[in-house]
Amino acid sequence: MKKSIVIGIVALVLGLFLGYMFFGTSSSEGMEDTHDHSSEEASEQMWTCSMHPQIMQPEAGDCPICGMDLIPAEVDADGLAAEQFKLTENAMALANIQTSVVGGAEALENSLTLSGKIQANEENNAVQSSYFKGRIEKLQVNFTGEKVSRGQLLATIYAPQLVAAQQELITTASIKASQPQLYQAVRNKLKLWKISENQIDQIEASGKVREYFPVYATVSGTVAEKMVNEGDYVEQGQPLLKISNLNNVWAMFDVYENQIAQLKKGDKISVTTNAFPDKTFDSKIDFIDPVLNTSTRTVMVRVVLDNKADLFKPGMFVKGEVVGLTSTSGKATQLSIPATAVLWTGERSLVYVKPLANQSVFEMREITLGNKQGENYQVLSGLSDGEEIVTNGTFTVDAAAQLRGKKSMMNNVKSERSTMQMMDMKLTAKFQNEFVAVVEDYLDLKDAFVTSNPSEVKKEANKVLGSINKVDISSLEKMEKEHIGTIQRMLIAIVENESIENQRDHFIVLSENIIGIAQSMDSLPVEMYVQKCPMANNNKGAVWLSASSEVKNPYYGEAMLSCGSVIDTLKN
Repeated sequence: MKKSIVIGIVALVLGLFLGYMFFGTSSSEGMEDTHDHSSEEASEQMWTCSMHPQIMQPEAGDCPICGMDLIPAEVDADGLAAEQFKLTENAMALANIQTSVVGGAEALENSLTLSGKIQANEENNAVQSSYFKGRIEKLQVNFTGEKVSRGQLLATIYAPQLVAAQQELITTASIKASQPQLYQAVRNKLKLWKISENQIDQIEASGKVREYFPVYATVSGTVAEKMVNEGDYVEQGQPLLKISNLNNVWAMFDVYENQIAQLKKGDKISVTTNAFPDKTFDSKIDFIDPVLNTSTRTVMVRVVLDNKADLFKPGMFVKGEVVGLTSTSGKATQLSIPATAVLWTGERSLVYVKPLANQSVFEMREITLGNKQGENYQVLSGLSDGEEIVTNGTFTVDAAAQLRGKKSMMNNVKSERSTMQMMDMKLTAKFQNEFVAVVEDYLDLKDAFVTSNPSEVKKEANKVLGSINKVDISSLEKMEKEHIGTIQRMLIAIVENESIENQRDHFIVLSENIIGIAQSMDSLPVEMYVQKCPMANNNKGAVWLSASSEVKNPYYGEAMLSCGSVIDTLKN
């Protein structure tokens, strides 16, 4: 691990040095080349989304994320988009920068590597419940992870109901000759509370009432969850412990949509884990989930592993290699790129795209990757068939982007500020005056999200909706009206949702549109701050507007109240 980190740091430093040597002194050459092709670049107009500037299309159309009309992307003095930069052919050759065209590739080799996690076998799980109402006097199980055996004493419970039932047994025992049915009914009543025949006979023979009754384990296994403590009052049927038998466990693997047809129940799979890298565990696919997870676009594949040696722990990460894949009709293709093209920064995967085929122009692109197959990664989103990307010299290109102040692996926050300022809205003075009330009510809505109270959120969202509906938008152009329409739709969705998580999902888009308009206003009632939490929105980041520089996170509330930072300031 340390070795890989050192290698990464050395590669980054070397890339920065080479970037300075090769690209820092070649700006004049790049400018000359630009002048030679100015008319050609003018024809290469790119289109972007005002709310999602990472979207760049060669033609006008709708944003694939929010559906808004694309607008012409801003260009710099070289005729390039805001986050694009150009390298000379000489610099390309010196740095040995190579590019490849992204294309569909047939399923690689005859194997497939999957990532997964160990889970307890649900078929072996059991819940130990209380069979009668009472108070736990003594709990024999003290911690999660403790092993228990079938028949082992788990707890002792004081049960007033059983005291009365025992007294009935002693009373009816004296008249069982004349009232056998009544006597038998009382015995059966005790049996329903899991009192054994032997215990009932002992109570009857002694003529004494017991105040405390034991609870015994009905299964063997490991305590997965302790749900009560000594002194707790429990109801009949209330769970006391969750017990998992870990003699065999499940390995649950994620399989992407385009891989499903290659797998079938019974396929052999070899499982490895970081805990025991020198061991391979062979098994077969036991179950393929018939339902697709719509958020991850994956299907769960289950493998049963023998665990009598107690090697696998629930939660442990594993890898599985499936060999002898099922062939698919038509040889379905999938996008894949070389591993050398990918830059990693936390959970983000980045590549450098060459958007203009006849020029050495590059821009950074965030993509979503699937499984690694051999020396290639599957591409789930972010790239299209036919796009050209850097496959050799990626660190050097990234260094050039950093030196030019463009969006890069180490320079993401700065680019966020610049891309957020791309929108140039035409707002009338009357609209701006009326929109101030919307911003003020939005700030109250943001504070409601900080409290994580869905009822309060709905109340404040209704106030913002009332304010936005009073704003006269007749003088606005089409793009500005679309922003207002998006704001209204998000507010309605927040009001109609009961879940704070769903409300926050809509607050993300709402905030982006509110900020976009606020940035285009001539003045604001007070100085305001654009703040961002990098962990919100599934680690993609989300922004909000605040009247205070102190961060109070509306996406996590008290859980992570101060998570975030100020990325822009809007002067009043």
